Amino acid sequence: MITLKDVMQNAEVQALVEGSQKQLDVLGYTEHSVRHISIVSKRAGEILEKLGYPEERVELAKIAGYLHDIGNCVNRIDHAQSGAILAYNILKDMGMNAQDRTEIMMAIGNHDEGTGTAVSDISAALILADKSDVHRDRVVNTNISTFDMHDRVNYAVTESKLKLNAEKKIITLDIHIDTEICPVLDYFEIFMDRTMMSKYAAKYLKIWFELIINDTRLL
Repeated sequence: MITLKDVMQNAEVQALVEGSQKQLDVLGYTEHSVRHISIVSKRAGEILEKLGYPEERVELAKIAGYLHDIGNCVNRIDHAQSGAILAYNILKDMGMNAQDRTEIMMAIGNHDEGTGTAVSDISAALILADKSDVHRDRVVNTNISTFDMHDRVNYAVTESKLKLNAEKKIITLDIHIDTEICPVLDYFEIFMDRTMMSKYAAKYLKIWFELIINDTRLL
C-alpha cells in the first residue's frame, strides 16, 4: 500500500507543493504549503480514525490532505479539479491501485467550496480538515497596512482547534479572534460558504458540526 510517507518523499509532489506556494505568493494568497497541507493531512486522518474507519481509509484521507492543494501550481482557479488529476496520475505512477487513487481524486476534486461537496468519507474528512485551518500563521504578507480582508481575518485568529467527540458525534471548530484586529462578523463575511460546507461534510459522516468563536457557540 502507498503510504503518506511515500507521497511526502516523492520528488514530483515536492516540486508541485513548492511551485504552488510560489505562484500563490505572487498572487498574494495565504499559505498553502507544507505547514497547511501537513495540518490538513493530520486532521483528515484523525477524523476518520476517531470515527472508527479502517486504517486503509485513514491513510487515504491523510494522502488526500497532503495532496489537496497541488493544483494551485496550475492556477488558483479550478485548482481542486486540476489538483485531482495531477494527484491521480502521480499515484498511478507510484503504483497505487485504481480504486484507491480514484477515491483520492474524488476527495481532492470536491474540496473547494465553490464547486465541491462531500461525496465520500474521505472527501468529508478532507473538507472539515481544510476549512478548519484558519490562523495567523497562514498570513504570508508581513505588511499589516496592506492586509486585505482574508489576511486580516486570518491574522486575527490567534487560536484554532478542531476537536471531535466521537461518543457524542460532535466535531467542533473552536477559534479565538482578536476583535481589535477584526470583528467576528468579518469572519462570517468571507467564511460562511466554508462553514456551511463543513456542516454538510459533518452530516455526511453522521456527526454534528459546531462552531465556537471566543467561547460563544454560534452554530
